[in-house]
Amino acid sequence: MPSAPSVSSSITVRMQVEARPTAVSELTTSIEQSGGIVTALDVTASGHERITVDVTCATRGEEHANEIVTALRAHPGVVVDRVSDRTFLLHLGGKLSIESKVPLRNRDDLSMAYTPGVARICEAIAARPEDARRLTIKRNTIAVVTDGTAVLGLGDLGPLAALPVMEGKAVLFKRFADIDAFPIALDTTDVDQIVETVCAIAPVFAGINLEDISAPRCFEIERRLRERLDIPVFHDDQHGTAIVALAALTNALKVVEKELPDVRIVMSGAGAAGTAVLTLLLAAGATDVVVADIDGVIYADRPGLTEQLARTAAITNPRGVTGTLRAALAGADVFIGVSAPDVISGEDVATMADRSIVFAMANPRPEVDPVEAARYAAVVGTGRSDFANQINNVLAFPGVFRGLLNAQSHTITDGMLLAAAQALASVVTDDQLNPTYIVPSVFNPEVTTVVAAAVERVARAQTAASSGTPASSGTAASSGTPASSGTAAS
Repeated sequence: MPSAPSVSSSITVRMQVEARPTAVSELTTSIEQSGGIVTALDVTASGHERITVDVTCATRGEEHANEIVTALRAHPGVVVDRVSDRTFLLHLGGKLSIESKVPLRNRDDLSMAYTPGVARICEAIAARPEDARRLTIKRNTIAVVTDGTAVLGLGDLGPLAALPVMEGKAVLFKRFADIDAFPIALDTTDVDQIVETVCAIAPVFAGINLEDISAPRCFEIERRLRERLDIPVFHDDQHGTAIVALAALTNALKVVEKELPDVRIVMSGAGAAGTAVLTLLLAAGATDVVVADIDGVIYADRPGLTEQLARTAAITNPRGVTGTLRAALAGADVFIGVSAPDVISGEDVATMADRSIVFAMANPRPEVDPVEAARYAAVVGTGRSDFANQINNVLAFPGVFRGLLNAQSHTITDGMLLAAAQALASVVTDDQLNPTYIVPSVFNPEVTTVVAAAVERVARAQTAASSGTPASSGTAASSGTPASSGTAAS
């Protein structure tokens, strides 16, 4: 599927141009004829004979951008001074900074923020370690941890190349949930070293967000960290995807007037995201799920199953389906793709049941062309922002962690994930619901607060049940707001 011009591949071209009446229109026409989209034009300097023009345009990528610049250079009297890639400019110097929350104006400030006053805080925490959540950055800080082995859809790029993604994730945490997140890119792919390193740095953080770690290693890393740490460990590629997919499916089923326990679901992908989506679907009440990987449908007696795939086979495929993904799709109500581009076609979607649902979430190229899928399916969702129904993890992880931090939770459970999915689905009201609007916009102001409240409520209830004490409605310290009275250590 050819890509369309995108702001993510936009450029700004600075040119010296002859000062004639048609000069600017010639430039914009050239860009449009080359397939670009002009988004801004500024005359930054002017003389009697020449003007300086900055033209910003969206392109399809680096090769297309070069074609546009070549076309501009071909105009008589045009000199291209500079070409700037706007995305690279945005990333110059990184996307994060650390700023002090307290002023250092004089010796008094210094004495309280650092020595000798800080020693009193150290002693207080040594006496009551739980006070670290109130007296340090711990209460509102999480680590975004990767080893760079599964960066976006690009594969194993290593920790340095993964760092821009981790910075971006930290920006999203701050923007949508006011959480301070710090990127941790580890220069090792050894499971033991990753686990030990994260455990060693954990005292600083109130939660761990694992990101872009390849399967099946990610399963063991998450399991072992959850066993050893007293803070929640959340693998966003797994659980964030699962939450948003379930929320989207909940609303899509309302649109087509079907119920989750009654529908036949076919999934493409049995990796980290696929396994998590499957687990949450079953927890929500799905009863008939068939999963396929690169070798076809997963069933109990299929030769060469790994331990993870054998577990998948044991809890899925109640009708004993075998063969290819395409064959399994015939008569299915729902297709969920978390795998690879172009694994099915519009003709395959045509074999599904009436009023079918297709979620093709591979990025940037989905499992099926969304336009083709929409010819036959009642509801189509993707992971892309240029189609309706974007199933995007950013709808989940900020609110999930906001709720966990507010509750001072030590863990994360399937009950919290289900609550997050139900809350996210509820943001789209029945009056708003239609085939092209089953999940809210990532900029909907209700998303984070509604999801956070649901997760916090379940987290507090589960903590209270395990301790035998009533669940509280939250305290100033747990919610990230300062206490109104009392001493810092009280």
